[in-house]
Parts: sequence; C-alpha cells; structure tokens
Amino acid sequence: MQFFIDETDGNARACTIKTAHSTIQTPVFMPVGTVGAVKALDATDLNTFLNPQIILGNTYHLYLRPNDNVVKTMGGLHGFTNFKKSFLTDSGGFQAFSLSDNVKIDENGITFRSHIDGSKHYFTPQKVIDIQNNLNSDIMMILDDLVALPASQERIKASIERTTRWAAESIDYHRANQKRGVGVEQNIFAIIQGGTDKAFREKSAKELCAMDFDGFAIGGLSVGELNEEMYDTVEWTTQFMPKDKPRYLMGVGTPEDLVENVSRGIDMFDCVMPTRNARNGTLFTSFGKVTIKAKQYEIDSLPIDPDCNCMVCQNYSRSYLRHLFRSREITYFRLATIHNLYYYLDLMKQMREAILENRFESFKTEFYAKREQK
Repeated sequence: MQFFIDETDGNARACTIKTAHSTIQTPVFMPVGTVGAVKALDATDLNTFLNPQIILGNTYHLYLRPNDNVVKTMGGLHGFTNFKKSFLTDSGGFQAFSLSDNVKIDENGITFRSHIDGSKHYFTPQKVIDIQNNLNSDIMMILDDLVALPASQERIKASIERTTRWAAESIDYHRANQKRGVGVEQNIFAIIQGGTDKAFREKSAKELCAMDFDGFAIGGLSVGELNEEMYDTVEWTTQFMPKDKPRYLMGVGTPEDLVENVSRGIDMFDCVMPTRNARNGTLFTSFGKVTIKAKQYEIDSLPIDPDCNCMVCQNYSRSYLRHLFRSREITYFRLATIHNLYYYLDLMKQMREAILENRFESFKTEFYAKREQK
C-alpha cells in the first residue's frame, strides 16, 4: 500500500491511498457491504452511479455464509462480487460486541454461536487473518476486544491489554505469511481501544502504533457515549497516531460526525447509517434529513435534494419516492440507497476539495448554515 498526504488544513487531511485494486482519495466513506453486497445494490449500481473506490465486507458474516473457502475458490471478494476495486474487511470484534448474548471472550480468542444455526466457532487472531487471506481483501482488520460504554475501568483495561496482545500476534503472523507468499498484496490495520478514558486511549495508541501496521483505526466509539465525548476522544487519540499512515474511525456516523472528525484528522469512515436509514425512509440532504413518508411529500415535484446530482434526484420526485416507500416497492430500496450513499460520498469529495483549497473551516461553517436554513 502506498500512502501520500496531498494537503492539510488545520488538522484536516486530504490523502491518497493506493492498494492493489484502486486509488482511494481521502477523506473517504466506505459503503458497508456486510455479506459481499451493499444492501439493495450490485456492482453495476456501485460503478455506474456511485463509483466508490473501496467498500467494506465483514469477516464474521462471510465466514459463516457462504464460507471464506467458497469466496477464495470464486476468486476472492473481487471475483465473487464482481466489484473490482478495494475491499476492507472487519475482523469480527464488532460482532463480539453486537452479538454479545452469543459470544464468550477468553485470553486467546472469541467463541461465537452462529446467529444462523447456533453452531459454535472460535476466532483467534491468527484464524481471523487466515479467513481474510481467503477473502483477499485489500485491508484486513485485526481481532480486537470491543466494549460497550459506559464500562468499568477494569473492563476497559482488560480490553486494551487483550487488544494489544492480539495485535502483536496478528502482525507477526501476517508478516510471516507474507514472507512465504501469502497475503503479499494485503494490508493490515490495528484498532485502538480505550473507551473515552484519555489515559487508556494514549496507552493503547502508543503500544499499537509502535508496531509495524499499515494503518491504524480508532474503534470502540459510537457505542453509547455522547457525541462530544466521541469528538474529544478522537481529538485526543489522533495526536498519538502516525502522520504518515491512514487513520480510520470505525462505525461512524452521521454527516455531522464525518465533518467533525475530518476536522480532527480522520481519513477513513464506514457506517451502515446511509443504507439502513434509506430503507427505513430517512434520506440525507444538504439541508438535513427528509422523512419521505411524511404527508407533506404526497404531492411534491421536487427531487429529494435540489442541490444533489445523483441519478435519483435527476429523475424522480419526492412524491414518487414517497409512493414507492409506502407501497413497500423493492425499487424504493435501491433508489433511496443510491441517493443516500451518493450524498455521503459527495460530502467527502466536497471536504477533500475544501482541504486542498485551504478553506475547510469556511466549508464547515457553510455546512451547518445550510442545516439551519431548513
């Protein structure tokens, strides 16, 4: 992986990441394709209407179904899905958090009980790398121990100690694999934990960033803490992260979260919010959120967002989208998802342009001003 810083504006960064499959310009939002597909879309939709350079797949889900060996046999994620650009795969650490009733964590790994058939599976740091080698993702995340907030000091301390130990096992295993020709073009990121405790975040960041990872993520946020606590934690943590490697904030978030965290030095984001909210009738616009089922849109010839250049806004009215949603027409899910993802991806492009032109603060002011005019 090659990484370049193209420009900075305050703490905000415009960077370029080159993997074996694509050139990624940051700040970047990665659409979530948990099981190898962005919900309601296929690779043709992605390439024709959205053109993301990287999407996210989930190791846990793809391991259970169809199984990572099936994906490997079918040419890895790129061959299996026909999305030829970059993939980042999560490690399963978030599933240990989100499926906590079916999970048991010990010092060596995580035991999952499948949400599909109840079968038991054991993830170790090494096994997670093996699965992601089969998936052939461009960026692999290490197994980490994520905790919900609020949490006790003892639980957070155990989380960062376990995450650091698993990180050391992961990087050693991955580099050894590469020496024998496995995962040569794959990159590996560590995940900084520590809740909202500054001392724990500093400790986790310093320990992990001393290791030979290709990039670093901040995990364990947007899991119950206040927004300001998240922003403060990100601002505190980034000072301990290398300037010459990508910085990824996992599972975040709203358009406001993206703007705030880009201003704090984050390069990469992912979140299910634009796709999930689309399916539930909430559409993102430059002036805020639109609840498309609302009566006021029954007879409304305007596009979702008059300032948006997406395929949906160029062709369909709010009235039509409302009708499709209320009819539970499958077409709605596709169109709404295209619009919301276009909005997110375009927001990142606007921020990149503002950073390159050293006007990020004025962009941020205008971003919030539009929302106040609604």
